Amino acid sequence: ASTFKPEQARVPPALQLPSPPITKFKIGLCQLSVTADKERNIAHARAAIEEAAEKGAKLVVLPEIWNSPYSNDSFPIYAEDIDAGPDASPSTAMLSEAARLLKITIVGGSIPEHSGDKLYNTCCVFDADGKLKAKHRKIHLFDIDIPGKITFKESQTLTAGETPTVVDTEVGRIGIGICYDIRFQELAMLYAARGAHLICYPGAFNMTTGPLHWELLQRARAVDNQLYVATCAPARDVDGGYVAWGHSTLIGPFGEVLATTEHDEAIIISEIDYSQIELRRTNLPLEKQRRGDLYQLVDVQR
Repeated sequence: ASTFKPEQARVPPALQLPSPPITKFKIGLCQLSVTADKERNIAHARAAIEEAAEKGAKLVVLPEIWNSPYSNDSFPIYAEDIDAGPDASPSTAMLSEAARLLKITIVGGSIPEHSGDKLYNTCCVFDADGKLKAKHRKIHLFDIDIPGKITFKESQTLTAGETPTVVDTEVGRIGIGICYDIRFQELAMLYAARGAHLICYPGAFNMTTGPLHWELLQRARAVDNQLYVATCAPARDVDGGYVAWGHSTLIGPFGEVLATTEHDEAIIISEIDYSQIELRRTNLPLEKQRRGDLYQLVDVQR
């Protein structure tokens, strides 16, 4: 095994998993119905966040595109300038205030963001003081064409993000991906190499790929990297232009489904126990068994 050079399998070498501020806590996944009424969507999301916090959640996750219908026509209309402050971004202003008042960490799903002349699909993370800790712009755009099933091209309106996002929070080190980002295992491997305890993927898989791939991809990302994976989707609207699969889920570091739901509105409360990461990595010491003599994952930005 000494000839495998596992430390060379990740370049730069993987960071040691940091000691989280808290080892065990409750997470809330808010599977929300989304309408064309933006003010209603914001108020509805706030009520769900408050309910999750009342049930003990220290981390609350929202769905992808929760303040707007999911369509290329809607993105420019509902987009907000997050960097311009609360008046220009009522959605993130609500998230900041809710996080501060409830003393929780919020992974704010995603909303359409306009910055200059570009539009992004953006997830904001707020700490328990209401401070914006990170902003992840969807890296891999959802451009798909399955004849007779579904055609959607986010690139018609959206610009791809350029930066992987790992953020230290009161509930551990979290990697952020948005929906289609989950299909690219290299991103999850990069997050694991940067010491993430948990990867959150707000997402809205559709009725074609959802039944086949949604849970499969979550479990694969978790078991390959021996960490927690949390996903949060919108509730299904069969009359909407884009019909989401739903099934928000929490996966453990052994690939086990810890909590999930169907397609209706729901608030899932489940427990994360980071000691399970160390246990699984001790039982299955993948990091020590990687073949750095044969392959490498290169973290370009690090």
